[in-house]
Amino acid sequence: MASEEESFAVLVHHRGSIKRKTRSGVKFTNKNPLYIVVNRTTSYDDLVRSVLMKLGLEGAKRDTVKYDCLTIGSDEDLQVMFLCRRQFPEVRTPELLAKLVDVVSSSGGSNRNTTNVATAAGSSSMAAVASSSVPVYEPAAQLVASPSFAVDLNDGVRDEVGSFDVLPNALHGVPPVGVGDGELGDPDEDDVEPETIDDDSGDEVVAAGPALAGGGSSSGTQQYPPYFSSLDLDTMTHEGALGHPVGFGARDAEGNAGLTEFQYKVVESDHRWYVGKCSEFGNGCTWLIRLSLRKRKGIWEVKRYNGPHTCLATSISSDHRSLDHSVISAFIMPMVRADASVSIKVLLNATAAHFGFRPTYRRVWMAKQKAVGLIYGDWDESYSEIPRWVLGVQLTMTGTVAVLRTSPVLVGGQVDESQAYFHRLFWTFPPCIEAFRHCKPLVSIDGTHLYGKYGGTLLIAIAQDGNSNILPVAFALVEGENAESWTFFLSHLRQHVTPHPGLLVISDRHNGIKSALEAPDGGWLPPSAYRAFCIRHVAANFALTFKGKDARRLLVNAAYAKTEVEFDYWFDILRSEDPAMCEWANRIDYSLWTQHRDEGRRFGHMTTNISECVNSILKGVRNLPVASLVKATYGRLAELFVRKGREAEAQMGTGQQFSQHLVKCIEANLNTARCFTVTLYDRDNSEFTVAETTPTGTFSLGTYRVSLASRTCDCGYFQALHFPCQHALACCAYARVSWSSYVHSVYQISSVFNVYRMGFTPPIPEGFWPPYDGPTMIPDPNRRRAREGRPRSTRIRTNMDEADPNRPKRCGLCRQPGHTRRRCPQVVGSSQTGRN
Repeated sequence: MASEEESFAVLVHHRGSIKRKTRSGVKFTNKNPLYIVVNRTTSYDDLVRSVLMKLGLEGAKRDTVKYDCLTIGSDEDLQVMFLCRRQFPEVRTPELLAKLVDVVSSSGGSNRNTTNVATAAGSSSMAAVASSSVPVYEPAAQLVASPSFAVDLNDGVRDEVGSFDVLPNALHGVPPVGVGDGELGDPDEDDVEPETIDDDSGDEVVAAGPALAGGGSSSGTQQYPPYFSSLDLDTMTHEGALGHPVGFGARDAEGNAGLTEFQYKVVESDHRWYVGKCSEFGNGCTWLIRLSLRKRKGIWEVKRYNGPHTCLATSISSDHRSLDHSVISAFIMPMVRADASVSIKVLLNATAAHFGFRPTYRRVWMAKQKAVGLIYGDWDESYSEIPRWVLGVQLTMTGTVAVLRTSPVLVGGQVDESQAYFHRLFWTFPPCIEAFRHCKPLVSIDGTHLYGKYGGTLLIAIAQDGNSNILPVAFALVEGENAESWTFFLSHLRQHVTPHPGLLVISDRHNGIKSALEAPDGGWLPPSAYRAFCIRHVAANFALTFKGKDARRLLVNAAYAKTEVEFDYWFDILRSEDPAMCEWANRIDYSLWTQHRDEGRRFGHMTTNISECVNSILKGVRNLPVASLVKATYGRLAELFVRKGREAEAQMGTGQQFSQHLVKCIEANLNTARCFTVTLYDRDNSEFTVAETTPTGTFSLGTYRVSLASRTCDCGYFQALHFPCQHALACCAYARVSWSSYVHSVYQISSVFNVYRMGFTPPIPEGFWPPYDGPTMIPDPNRRRAREGRPRSTRIRTNMDEADPNRPKRCGLCRQPGHTRRRCPQVVGSSQTGRN
């Protein structure tokens, strides 16, 4: 006799068994059951032979031996029974019900071949076990079991109160514990039988026919299909037992959520019942399922099941109603955590590829907002954290500037003193204030829209060190770009960060900026400060009136010209195209948009660099709640200062005198300077003429005058960039003087290192922030984004957003070249997945 682990006895009820119906299901009773011992070596044929021997029918040919619940039809099914035996040791004696059915053969005679045996239920708490192979009901197409049951054989069974106890490795559709009829010998079950959904009047399982193709049954309680195409038992946790059952999504072997191909709707849902039916119920489909809570055992049980689906729902829509923003949010959470700026298109494509259904843009957008809220905090509560953050960061780093403005909350015409609307916030840190003293004497200002639940604008002031690294030095959160918000930002910027005389401000042509810079008491008027326009914005405005990329290119070339002669050269070409273009450009003061009239204040910078700053330093912050946004600026800048400071320190350790950017420019100029002929005219004033023996560019004067004393050259590069041009380098080589003395101090590596010398202090944990006893900060409801439809874009697209015509076409979804949006493999693959 084998050990208890390897062998056990089963009670087999034959056809003469008494079957009666109770409130909790069908029960089987018999006073004289058959007693059979099976072990690991027992095959299916041995089991059938033992049953027939006990019945005295050995040698007789029967077509099939079936049980009234679920079919056993192979050796693998017996292994499943052994597995259940190990998982439920309290079931001492499993019970089987054998039924002998005569089937007429194709020749017209009676064919009595015994082929199948089926299990019923355990004597105490063992559930019904489905067959992993059902040859009688096997359809033409191979059926795939629900991923819900694709679990490892060695895994244990879930044992949570109020959850389904899924049998391990019910790979070909073995249903979980709780599925099927009630238990044997338990007539006092406390569950109430719901109204009948399907016919359960038959005592025997109906033979396979059209209604059963695909594993169905004419009985709603006696036989279940070998797969549940729309049932996710893994998600029915204890929370579901409290009256919140989760939907019928599927899960794969790793536990990842998936979706079935059919959609359903909830008919009834409370703390005891959960009823769902196909969305096409009554319109060509009869799929329906009912679950009830078994209070005594704390599990949910499938009481009725009509299946499989007979509708064509998958061919109607590529979307899925169960694929809501909560499901999508859980799936995209890792991607959002890694990069909060990931686009909705990328998330939508990933969702479609994973689930096989393509949700709407709005649903994915909502899912991303929910994921961001779960990772970085609630959007509304984030505003209430700002006052405490101001106190905490000021305690962390003495000298931090944070100016908070609020607006009153009116309730019934009266001001609510306990609450206040967030209005504006300006902030900067001591390392940024110290860094600007060693940067180039210019600052770029621009605004970028927030992309979260609430609208608004993030204003940024950007500086640049001698190594062409951009550095944000001040920030402001405002309601939008208007005269008041720009005045708020620029006044504090001038007061706390950029009090230097002769400063250049590069911006767009926004009227709000103009109003703030021209204010008499703002400190931004000449000679204290000067203004210049971003050439990208000028060209974009130009293109709104005059179409064609060639004309816009001519305007940009004229703006970048470093001498008046070169400017006239490009302007004449532009005039030949259309005199109205020159008239449009002449309405703007040349000192505001051309380089040859800026008197060297631009240091060669013609744009605001806002996009470069956002992409390289502040990537993703616009998608975060406001509290996380302002916290992120502290952490991102701290990381930037450490990284750039180490680079500058390493360069100083190698003995370098100038920044890498300057060294590369000087090396390029030295290679060209070898082709020049230098003539000395004034030795005391170091004045030369340089003749180009070989043209070096598209525009050339041929001969240039160079004055090393005044640091000027007819090419304009010397005075515009503040380091020797190629002609000046040729003069230095001719006079045997070092060119390093003619380089602006901002390019020295020591100046670059001083930009990042002052580091950030590790932030104090939030639990140690000073208490805040002021009014609770809440978001302004007027800034709430539209709740219906696709989120309205706040960006005004201009010609700057147009792609290069010579750039290869890319797919609008996956961004890969070689195909269009309509022929994208991801879309084709996902649509096919949803229709199979």
